[in-house]
Amino acid sequence: PLAFITGASSGIGQALAARYAQAGWRLALAARRADVLEAWVRAQGLAAGRVGIYAADVAVADSIAAAGVSCIERQGLPDVVIASAGISVGMDTGESEDLDVMRETFAVNNVGLAATFQPFLRPMLQRGSGTLVGIASVAAIRGLPGHGAYCASKAGVVAYCESLRGETRGTGVRVVTLLPGYIATPLTARNPYPMPFLMPADRFADRAFRAIEAGDSYRVIPWQMAVVVKLLRLLPNPLFDRLLAGRGRKPRRH
Repeated sequence: PLAFITGASSGIGQALAARYAQAGWRLALAARRADVLEAWVRAQGLAAGRVGIYAADVAVADSIAAAGVSCIERQGLPDVVIASAGISVGMDTGESEDLDVMRETFAVNNVGLAATFQPFLRPMLQRGSGTLVGIASVAAIRGLPGHGAYCASKAGVVAYCESLRGETRGTGVRVVTLLPGYIATPLTARNPYPMPFLMPADRFADRAFRAIEAGDSYRVIPWQMAVVVKLLRLLPNPLFDRLLAGRGRKPRRH
């Protein structure tokens, strides 16, 4: 089987690539930094015939969509497509330049995700099988101070994947939404606040792999964060606001 994975040059995407390689899958890996991908593939000792590398910028819809078309031409139609590329930057709505941060965040985390799926959807529907995986976040559940762009984008991922799941119902094409908690990656390394239940990326990838194989429509990883998420949903706004008072904010881009 073949897995197409975006954001595979680091973090969650790379951990997922390693887990799928371990399971014997062929890989189609997309990232802006093709040289980093090539170095990683060599370091893993993966046979060249098992891996296709695609230089693509998920922030540019035509770029990542073209990578998908190229994957189908070179390696065939994937069995699983994982849109794991994402960015996370703090924002302050009072700063005009941070509107660009929001625009870029949505370009990668939302439009880029849809553009990742786009080339594969109709062929999968025609084949009658395939799995599309959207990587959201527990940050989708409630808005966090200083994190408006990221929280809004990940809430959008959850809603978009839910819509797509309804559209593909009964076709043999599955849509899986994964909500990672705090995962030890370069994306979280600079967070200036406590990260409960912080999980190594390889452990997340293993649990994600099993959730995808099981065809789960929605899964929070780790399970402890699923409990936290349920509690946060139930908290009245005044209590939630008080709980987050004084919490460190995600660093802005300077």
